[in-house]
Amino acid sequence: MSFVDLNNKTILVTGAAGFIGSNLVKRLYEDVEDVTVIGIDNMNDYYDVRLKEARLAELSAHPSFIFIKGSIADKKLVNKAFEQYRPQVVVNLAAQAGVRYSIINPDAYMESNLIGFYNILEACRHSYDEGYTPVEHLVYASSSSVYGSNKKVPYSTEDKVDHPVSLYAATKKSNELMAHAYAKLYNIPSTGLRFFTVYGPAGRPDMAYFGFTNKLANGETIKIFNYGNCKRDFTYVDDIIEGIVRVMQKAPDKVIGEDGLPLPPYAVYNIGNNKPENLLDFVQILSEELVRSGVLPQDYDFEAHKELVPMQPGDVPVTYADTSALERDFGFKPSTDLRIGLRKFAEWYKDFYM
Repeated sequence: MSFVDLNNKTILVTGAAGFIGSNLVKRLYEDVEDVTVIGIDNMNDYYDVRLKEARLAELSAHPSFIFIKGSIADKKLVNKAFEQYRPQVVVNLAAQAGVRYSIINPDAYMESNLIGFYNILEACRHSYDEGYTPVEHLVYASSSSVYGSNKKVPYSTEDKVDHPVSLYAATKKSNELMAHAYAKLYNIPSTGLRFFTVYGPAGRPDMAYFGFTNKLANGETIKIFNYGNCKRDFTYVDDIIEGIVRVMQKAPDKVIGEDGLPLPPYAVYNIGNNKPENLLDFVQILSEELVRSGVLPQDYDFEAHKELVPMQPGDVPVTYADTSALERDFGFKPSTDLRIGLRKFAEWYKDFYM
């Protein structure tokens, strides 16, 4: 692997007002000397825009943070950003997220996840044109959903992932294929990261733990799918960010193959907790932490507010990451305890909403 020094660099982060993106930008400003971060985000209303605005307000406190409001599906906007700011490292986190929403609004996924990612790849390719600043490393978000209904667990990046069970998963698998083609054709070092159920303060309201919290706080009943027989590799956001920052600094090597052509400088890793939690246990801990933080009253009757229901289309019963490659290459394994992570979320929720 080739070392990529992030100090004194210009780093482009797409989806910068998003949950993972905003946390990454904060971390870069904490740890990296003289960094300039260019953030792109379309600020869409897929969920409460106030959350995105609050995250963005925090980032804007840094004088060298430059924000561009717009979509990566806008080729002119992407090309202009690359021409104007010449980023040396690109982290593509902009995407239309969510499995269930892809059934309702497929257009959003085609636009952001396919056309948008293509625009980023093309801009990275042309950064190698004469007189430009070449992109040293492209890091992009994939997803655990690419594993579809694979029966073998834990999920390994060596597994075949040719049977997606949602359009969202299909777009993420497509990103990996597109990145591989560009790595091969243009020798662009790229690393894909398959995230496993990321949670934490100021997270995405469409995620189950956030939706559960909203409903419980409003005295509504929550539905627990597959009668609670789901297991998820819940990964705390700080662990995800630690993984991304480590990956950014090590790009796949550029190597010439026996045919005299470049071997694609391409890699894909899982980032997950390697410790799947039963959904019922997860919800139990969440309810206890919501009581502890004062979001719910001390005498809250949790049993009366939960309903066990069948599986939803596009969902999978188990997500479980084999993170051995991440440990081997980056000396890192997510380790935040579920209760600690949910406690931080509950305390944030109380401060932000109550």
